[in-house]
Amino acid sequence: MADTVRAAVQVAPHKIEVREFPRPKIGPDDGLMRVEANGICGSDVEIYRGHIGSMSREDGKPFVPGHEPMGIIEEVGERAAARWGVQPGDRVAVEVIIPCHACKTCLAGRYQACPNRQPGHGVADTEVAPSLWGGFAELMYLSPNTILHPIDRTLPAEVASMFNPLGAGVRWGVHLGGIGLGDTVLVLGAGQRGLGAVIAARAAGAGTIIVTGLEADAHKLALAREFGADHTLVVDGEQAEDTVERVREITGGELADVALELTPMAGGPITDALLATRHSGRVVLAGLKGQREIPLRTDLIINRGLTVVGAFGVDSRAYKAAIGIIESRRYPLDKLHTHTFGLDDTARAIEVLGGDVPGEAGVHVSVHPNL
Repeated sequence: MADTVRAAVQVAPHKIEVREFPRPKIGPDDGLMRVEANGICGSDVEIYRGHIGSMSREDGKPFVPGHEPMGIIEEVGERAAARWGVQPGDRVAVEVIIPCHACKTCLAGRYQACPNRQPGHGVADTEVAPSLWGGFAELMYLSPNTILHPIDRTLPAEVASMFNPLGAGVRWGVHLGGIGLGDTVLVLGAGQRGLGAVIAARAAGAGTIIVTGLEADAHKLALAREFGADHTLVVDGEQAEDTVERVREITGGELADVALELTPMAGGPITDALLATRHSGRVVLAGLKGQREIPLRTDLIINRGLTVVGAFGVDSRAYKAAIGIIESRRYPLDKLHTHTFGLDDTARAIEVLGGDVPGEAGVHVSVHPNL
């Protein structure tokens, strides 16, 4: 058993270093997970670039990224094993947020807003003992309040690691958007979470699914069609389609019942979402914009009686549903996975997902620290 653990540490924008940390000592209430795979999120790309998160601030401290970790229980304390229902050798997916589980907010089921929550997995800096909070590490520390979800050990690791983007599709589209039988759904953005939303919408019985993307997203739009999108729109370049007009045309003027705005950093798709949604429809906003103020036509919300919902992360209910979809094997999710990297290539993995590596078209990209 090695006394040290290797982990990829983001130390500055566009700079990741592999460092060694002492192996954490486990007591009766906590545990260690051997990380099999950690999917890379679009927010990891923006954090890496310094657009959002601690690396966007002058006081940002080094941290181990990776907030979509899954793997095998390596060590677990007696009380932790009983509380989590796991034993060494079990495979689990790990939630980002670490709530207290005891305050009024947690007891009301709103644990994502827990005022006492610890710094989460993939975001806590290395000064917070025992440093190994993120999934870009050989071993990840599981604190007593960590939330785990069992996941089928026979699934390929790269598919099992899709629990987060698919969970986002479930929560943002079905739980917050209220997608139901026969609904017309507009998904703005064809990244992993947009594709996850297509799968979740189709599973919920949506009638028509429309997905937007860029010329550079041709491979993603092709996957969207394969997973159930009825129409895909290219919204840039010489042949750019007008999102609102095309939705109006496709729906015979009725517009979308639900719109999901999932694009990173762009402001225009928010207005498109509002304009393309019918009276009394729902618009879910999930694409982060780097704290920028975005022009908002509030009259559209008022005059159309729209419900606009902010989507913060994924909760346990959505993770459970997403894992159920993955374990059902009904969808060829392996087609979403494009790249696997080892720990030493973490920076390149993020750059591939961000479209910064010529010739590489990443969709679902994962880091496997013990490769």
